[in-house]
Amino acid sequence: MDTVIIQLTTNKTLKLLKELEDLDLLRILDKNYKNNNDLSDKYAGKLPKNIAKELQDNISQSRNQWNRDI
Repeated sequence: MDTVIIQLTTNKTLKLLKELEDLDLLRILDKNYKNNNDLSDKYAGKLPKNIAKELQDNISQSRNQWNRDI
């Protein structure tokens, strides 16, 4: 069987899906699925603090170099 992710646009849609589930035409796997588009939340705390600080310092230094007058 194929699995698809759908976005419900009205409360009636969920009611219809539940009726289809009652008829054994589909199965609702997870009605609280959350799409994490925010990568900062997804990867928060994944790097050790010292490496994250070094990386942030490097990014800041690079950005400062972009803004200087040549």
